[in-house]
Amino acid sequence: MPRQARSAPGGLIYHVINRGNGRQRLFATKADYLAFEKVLLEAMARTPTRLLGWCLMPNHWHLVLWPAKDGELSAFVGWLTHTHTQRWHAHHHSAGQGHVYQGRFKSFPIERDEHLLAVLRYVEANAVRARLSHRAQKWRWGSLWARHSGSTIHRPLLAAWPVPRPADWTEQVNRPQRSAALDGLRHAVQRSSPYGSPRWIEQTVKKLNLQWTVRPHGRPRVRPIKDSRPL
Repeated sequence: MPRQARSAPGGLIYHVINRGNGRQRLFATKADYLAFEKVLLEAMARTPTRLLGWCLMPNHWHLVLWPAKDGELSAFVGWLTHTHTQRWHAHHHSAGQGHVYQGRFKSFPIERDEHLLAVLRYVEANAVRARLSHRAQKWRWGSLWARHSGSTIHRPLLAAWPVPRPADWTEQVNRPQRSAALDGLRHAVQRSSPYGSPRWIEQTVKKLNLQWTVRPHGRPRVRPIKDSRPL
């Protein structure tokens, strides 16, 4: 089956994720995390884009990006992933031994309202849900840590949000999200489907030609033909 063309015009906000191939660990040591941060900084310098939040996990990472121009998202994340792959192979002496990532990155657009806050909360709470940290702001490899404790290197990475950040944001991130919200977010991650209100989703699906992201999986169910013969 041919790959679906990626449609990511500027002006929309996107959740972006990529995973290690076969769920292999991308970050096993502090040096691995720092190496990715270095590539992220270089990507920001090469293709400036607005980064609203991030979280690095042992076998995957999340970014919330707000590109201004058409093509900016693919240029930024494509270079980031390609460069990180090259350096990962060089560091681990594994060139020619298979893929680092499971494939091209996945992304989905987000409505610019409380749905964006739900996505940012989901991203920044990743380490807590995975029981890697008891408090989200203590996870060194995420944007919530950067806002609380980051250096002058980390804080400039974070762009201003287009929606007000709640005064109790850190407390909200550390509270468990409702299962219904998590289910909706996980569905958007898996299908690369727009995340927002029903009307906004409908409009975005049509605008970006993303009908394939909201169709049910599998073949259409075949209804049995009724036998009209008398019993």
